[in-house]
Parts: sequence; C-alpha cells; structure tokens
Amino acid sequence: MELTWLEDFLCLARTNNFSRAALERNVTQSAFSRRIKALEYWLGARLVDRSTYPTSLTPAGHAFLTVAEEVLRALQLARADLRASGGGRVRFAALHSLALAFFPIWSGAIKAAAGPFDSSMQADNMHNCLQALIEGSVDFVLCFVHPELPIVIDPLRFIALPVGEDRLIPLSVPSGQGGRPRFALRGRSAKAIPHLAYGPDAFLGQAVNLKLRDRPGCRLHTVYENPMAEALKAMALAGQGIAWVPESSAGPELRSGRLCRAGGAVWDIPLSIRLYRTPERENPQVDAIWTAAQAASQAAPRR
Repeated sequence: MELTWLEDFLCLARTNNFSRAALERNVTQSAFSRRIKALEYWLGARLVDRSTYPTSLTPAGHAFLTVAEEVLRALQLARADLRASGGGRVRFAALHSLALAFFPIWSGAIKAAAGPFDSSMQADNMHNCLQALIEGSVDFVLCFVHPELPIVIDPLRFIALPVGEDRLIPLSVPSGQGGRPRFALRGRSAKAIPHLAYGPDAFLGQAVNLKLRDRPGCRLHTVYENPMAEALKAMALAGQGIAWVPESSAGPELRSGRLCRAGGAVWDIPLSIRLYRTPERENPQVDAIWTAAQAASQAAPRR
C-alpha cells in the first residue's frame, strides 16, 4: 500500500468527483482511478460507489475515511517533529535549468537573509516536481511560468511567490563572419532550419511551440530532441542547429562569443520564475526561507 493512495482517497472523499480530484492531484483521471482501485484491492473492500452522481463513499469508504485521516495526520506530525528536532535538510525540486543556473545564486542570497541551511535538490521535469510537492517529499518547488501555460495545482493547498524572471532566447553558433549566426531565424525561410527541440511534453517545449505558432512563416525541422536545456545548448555549441535556451543558462557562452542570437527580440519567450510551497506543514526553517524570499521578491526590480 502506498501513502499516495491514502492522499488520493481523501481528495476524492472531499471533492466527490474523480476528474476534479485527479486535477488537484496533478495526474490524469485514468491514473487516479487506477490508484483508487489499487487501494480498494489492497483493502479488499469497495470504498467508492461509482453508480451515483456525484460520486459517494460506500459504508466501507466512510469507515475507512477516519482511519486514513488519522494515519496521514500521525505521519505528518511525526515527520514535522523529526525535521524540527533533527535540523534536516530543506528539500527543493526544480527544473534542470533552474537547478543549475538560478538556484545557486538565489539560494546564496536567501541564506544571507535567512541564515545558513542545508538543502537537497531534486532536478526533474515540471510534472514530477509538482507531484513531489503534492506528495510532501519536497518543501519547495522552483519552476518557470508562462502566461499561456497555466500550472494546474490546488491554489487552496499551495501558495506561490514570484522570485525571478528569465527568457528563452534562440541561439546558434556564429558563422565566423562578423559574429552572425550560422542558423538564422527569418520571417520566411526558403530552407528548413535545423531545430534542437525539447519535445512536445516538456514545459519549455510547449512554450517554444506557442512562439512558433504565432510566427508560422518560419520553417524549422527538428533534428534532435532532449527535455534538458543544457543538453540542447551543448548540441547548439556543436553547430547542430538552433535551440531556445534560458538566458540565465547561456550567459557564459554569449559573453565568450561561442553562441550568438539566432534572431531578434521578437523570438524571445519571457518567463517568470515562481517558488511554490504548502502552508500546511509548519517548519521554522522553511518559514524563514519563505519570508526571506518574499522580501527579496518585493525588493527586486522588474523588467
């Protein structure tokens, strides 16, 4: 039996709706339904009456609801006590590019304000980072936000704070002639331009696709896919094509001239950087970091 199943069951009992509960749990409805069925199989009892609308609990489900609440509450209290007494690490999850380029500098500034703290980092994709926060395996999530790509997470359980700004910029190796790009973005291209892409399931890939949708005249041909910005940057450095890379990740290569812009500012994709946490779990160190992040966010100049 997995702890996730109990959290799923409590969410379903609260919402009485499979689709809404799956949305809050940040999983597909089919995956959510399979997990509820797995819990029922493990218990050997039917917990949910699926013949009614809205969904309701069976007598066994009502009886188990109290047990599930008590088990989760006891585990959460024990975890909070152990962390408070043991001075454990503050656990972060972030997209790979933020973990590499943003977090080292940002966390140093936060430590200067909140005091020293030990931390761990889970670098992963957007879905897994948010799932880790929902399941309680991390304290904070750092992620990019795009205005046309909403993050589906329960605003009543999780709070967000803007902590920075970045932008995806198209990059190419220079051609050697006055620093011009070997692969250049133009309004209309007679020849397809090699594109180093994140893939359609990656958050940054979806942001790039939105930009390309708005500029349909440009012909790109995907020659390589990788969900990691650093991997795409390495391929761009090898002269394999154009890659949209966070500006924060490409600073050294731009300054040295090893990479250059493949297009003007019209091809840039603005992003904000957001810090997520849940206020449900009390932890003095986590609270101090959040307070310091709030102060830094209010003091930071906006573009």
